[in-house]
Amino acid sequence: MKIGIEVENKGMAIAELDHRNPKTAQEIYKNLPIEGRGLLWLEEVYFDIPLTLEYENPSKSAEMADISYWPPGYAFCIFFGSTPPYSEVNHIGKIVENIEVFRNLSEGDRIIIKKIEE
Repeated sequence: MKIGIEVENKGMAIAELDHRNPKTAQEIYKNLPIEGRGLLWLEEVYFDIPLTLEYENPSKSAEMADISYWPPGYAFCIFFGSTPPYSEVNHIGKIVENIEVFRNLSEGDRIIIKKIEE
């Protein structure tokens, strides 16, 4: 499953969902499109989404390009550098194209996540 993560007026990244946390990934995909206002923490973009999901296969670490869900903050997270998660997250996929768009993000930028038909 592919998704587009658009930073309004700055560009769109492409991500592929994977099977590390399949229930979390499926629930988010099922509820697309979702949008929010980006917040920054070091080399991570995150924003609240209107889904309350539990930990599935939580991870204390992240790699560059991971996309994840953070249950304590009901947040969608994009790791675009070497920043570790604040606390455990459910990884749901990876950015596969145009990760650079997040380096130009300013706090408050509108982000839209949508399905990409294959």
